[in-house]
Amino acid sequence: MSDARSRVLSGKSWEDFCDSLKAAGQTILRPETPATEIDRAEGFRYLTRLTRAALERMMEFADPDFPVFYALSHETIKIGSDNPDNTYRNCVISGDRDYRVTGTRGTAPLMTFGTKAERYAIDGTQASTGELDSKFMELAPDGSFEIILSATKKPGNWLPMAADSSMLIVRETHFDRKAEVPAHMTIECLNGLAKPKPLDAATFDSRLESTAAFVNGTAKAFAEWMAIFKKTPNDWTVLPQSTWTNIGGDPNIFYLWAYWTLAPDEALVIETGIPACDYWNCQVNNYWDESLDYRYHPAHINNHTAKYKTDGTVTVVIAAKDIGIGNFLDTAGHDNGCAMWRWVRSDAHPIPKCRVEKLADLR
Repeated sequence: MSDARSRVLSGKSWEDFCDSLKAAGQTILRPETPATEIDRAEGFRYLTRLTRAALERMMEFADPDFPVFYALSHETIKIGSDNPDNTYRNCVISGDRDYRVTGTRGTAPLMTFGTKAERYAIDGTQASTGELDSKFMELAPDGSFEIILSATKKPGNWLPMAADSSMLIVRETHFDRKAEVPAHMTIECLNGLAKPKPLDAATFDSRLESTAAFVNGTAKAFAEWMAIFKKTPNDWTVLPQSTWTNIGGDPNIFYLWAYWTLAPDEALVIETGIPACDYWNCQVNNYWDESLDYRYHPAHINNHTAKYKTDGTVTVVIAAKDIGIGNFLDTAGHDNGCAMWRWVRSDAHPIPKCRVEKLADLR
């Protein structure tokens, strides 16, 4: 009997999975993490969300011969400053296969496709192996398109892959979701199996182990980033942009993160000029780098929704209550967390100025 078969038949696979999830709780209890009720509760909820994401990624949609688009981040699963303006689509692929994506473009201003060597379960990285921007795609008059994913160059819309490509990520960025028509797309493998294989012990054992590794690896990776951001509280941590593209960031984006910590009567005031760019946004996250619940709180702004000053600059105010100054982002019951700023296809990357002020003084 193979080791995997023995592990599945005896229940050892499941026991190890549960033990590994239990061990992930130690990330939430790291000595530098905030020991408040809301931060601990959201931290453990974060692990449940990562578990849901990992089960879909590693178990349900894990067959590269039968790819399916799903969302690794959305309103109730949030990973690494998920952008509230984005619709995310993820898909498992394999670098030794060819794929065809067909769809209609929709009216969202930005959409990018990226193939990644996804290593979150190993070292928290997600290296880019190919990028395609819809700005440079060939579209039919009705907005329909076709993209070929392969290791060798193809005519038309081609998205490169490498031998270790394992994930396709599509980012559709909205200025105003309510006014825009979303894209529609499907994907098919062109040289895979005709039918899925029956689930066997080796496959199940491996996928279950990868699920737990994803939860542990992702939680640990972003906890370590937050430990770095905390060294410069209430200001931006400026690191080489390769830092972020190595964990799955879009190379079109210049990313800034800032750890913030505020008393109930304080605000973090962020001011900046706006360079020529296709898009920018600012959002407020909790300590676990999850966007705050933008369905019910003003947790983000972008180039379309922001209020500008007469000189073209922007002021963002992160605080517990709105006093009518600048663009208000709600801390939603938190006294600390993380903020993110994105410049997309920008001709400059200014670092917005930050300062902490009393709300009474701002009035």
